[in-house]
Amino acid sequence: MKPIFLFSNLTLLFLTSCLLFSKPTESTPGQIPPTATATSPNDRSIYRDGLTSEYQPILDQLPYASMYDIRFNIADDLFHITGSETVIYSNAEDVELKEVKFRLFPNILGGDMHVNEVFVNDEAIIPNYTLDDSLLTVPLKKPLQPKENTTLRMEFNITVPQSIDLNYGVLAYYGNVLALAHAYPMISVYDDEGWNAEIPPQSGDVTYADMSFFLVTVEAPKNLTLVGSGREISRHAERTGNRQTVRYEAGPVRDFYLAASPDYEVVSKKVNGVTLRFYAPDNFQRGAESALEAAAKSLEVFGKRYAPYPYSELDFVTTPTYALGIEYPGMIAITEWIVDPDNSYLEATVAHEIAHQWFYNLVGNDQLDDPWLDESLSQFATLEYFSDTYGQTGALGFRLDLEGRWNSIGQAEIPVGLPVRDYTGSEYSGIVYGRGGLFFEALRDEMGSEKFDAFMKEYVKTNAWDIATPQKFQSQAELVCGCDLTDLFNDWIFP
Repeated sequence: MKPIFLFSNLTLLFLTSCLLFSKPTESTPGQIPPTATATSPNDRSIYRDGLTSEYQPILDQLPYASMYDIRFNIADDLFHITGSETVIYSNAEDVELKEVKFRLFPNILGGDMHVNEVFVNDEAIIPNYTLDDSLLTVPLKKPLQPKENTTLRMEFNITVPQSIDLNYGVLAYYGNVLALAHAYPMISVYDDEGWNAEIPPQSGDVTYADMSFFLVTVEAPKNLTLVGSGREISRHAERTGNRQTVRYEAGPVRDFYLAASPDYEVVSKKVNGVTLRFYAPDNFQRGAESALEAAAKSLEVFGKRYAPYPYSELDFVTTPTYALGIEYPGMIAITEWIVDPDNSYLEATVAHEIAHQWFYNLVGNDQLDDPWLDESLSQFATLEYFSDTYGQTGALGFRLDLEGRWNSIGQAEIPVGLPVRDYTGSEYSGIVYGRGGLFFEALRDEMGSEKFDAFMKEYVKTNAWDIATPQKFQSQAELVCGCDLTDLFNDWIFP
């Protein structure tokens, strides 16, 4: 169990700081909607309404994104789940691939996931398990050539932990809430290092993912309020039984997240074409309304500074997580105890987690090896949120938090650009969440505010829907400012 003052890539936020779901389409009573299948990689029309109009052209621009079709069946006890997955995987590399690797994260998050059968193009394959059964390697009888795709299919069972001891409870049934993070076999990223797979440290995020498209069907007890990534596209409840079937589309996104509770009530708000919803027990309504006010302001600030928010919805759910906030694509989990308009952590948590919709999701990065590209940058974005919303005086409290984090480890000049595994818990908070946020101030001072602001817009634009690297970040900054930033990056970022 990690104490809550350790701040992870899961964005345990601000203990020292001043801290979408359109109306579902109801199917005809008694008629269960047909399950969509990931068999048409070129037909992405179902995802169009989940994107704002200016982002809809991206549906034609990611030809090699994986297409997931997932089915979850949640038992009445809420912690046993059976599932199936069909995924079309395309080789976007310039080398042939002799295998495809999947992460089974429940096996290192305190739960248990067992894959029963694996088929490649309808032919049964025996996979291999490594990394404490968290890595499933599927050998291919015929190597997958560049730009070719293959269809993989598997069935699985999950036992969800009934505690929040590991990784802040991202995957747990606890406090009458079911939180399903990374609860499906997830394809690893293949990059210049090959297949990326490791057992992640407890203090950070566990995932590093490419953009993908998801169709997800959930069967669950009828009394549950289900909230999933993306957009709910259909819902059917049995007339006389106690089960419901809900379907979601999400894409392009880097992950799919689902939360459920019989206690959730919803507060909603619409801002500039984006539907905001906050799901929490009824006694948190005032806090939920306050959070949505901060969310609306955050979307405005970040939309102007970086790029418009890409999705038509943004959902929040309360969970009993140890983290104050955890980011998922188009969805954010907030720990219950800060959902109070008088809680000083709430606004900063909301702003930081929303910043991750740009830095982690829209612009991806290796969250295990380069956490500063999403966590430190989201800390700086939060500082800009306070500055733009309340002026420099209003931003002072959050800047003092950044300084306080770094001061807590004696302002040690530990590089900001280390992998998560190379920091102790206190160093991770002090460096990635403290010194890292201050680095971007130093970069802005070196470049000049006008060029820095232009650079940030260009950085988001050129890396949107892709994965950025530290080298890309530095080279693009130097291109915009026409200057050499080597000394600055060596002083702050690189070992």
